Amino acid sequence: MIEIRKEQPEDRQAVRLVNQRAFGRPEEANLVDRLRAHCPDLLSLVAVAEGRIVGHVLFSPATIEGPRGVGHGMGLEMLRAGGCPFVIVLGHPAYYPRFGFEPASRYGIESPWPGVPDDAFLVLLFSEPHESHVSGAARYRPEFDEAA
Repeated sequence: MIEIRKEQPEDRQAVRLVNQRAFGRPEEANLVDRLRAHCPDLLSLVAVAEGRIVGHVLFSPATIEGPRGVGHGMGLEMLRAGGCPFVIVLGHPAYYPRFGFEPASRYGIESPWPGVPDDAFLVLLFSEPHESHVSGAARYRPEFDEAA
């Protein structure tokens, strides 16, 4: 049985190892450390199986710079229940659509990084597009700019 719970301070080393193994390099684990140090509005969840941390997901605030700058990212149901209008992710195009994610370009949302494949920059809207008024350039916290 897998338990999903909020990350605790004593989980940090195990979370770092999970991220290093998942991405095959330390940069994403370093990004998580920087975000913890500078961003109080994180939602960090861990998956625990047989007393071991086997998975990690981290939500951090992001905005869309357009006529109306809306949105912040903070699991998905927690975000929806909390009134978050959308979640954007740079992720695997075969994985995230099962949760309702679509290419962000369908809504006029642009990646902040050049060369990102259109099918990997995804958005999940929690309200109708005309209600959330999302379109424009996605902007992440500055810690993401330091990730290689």
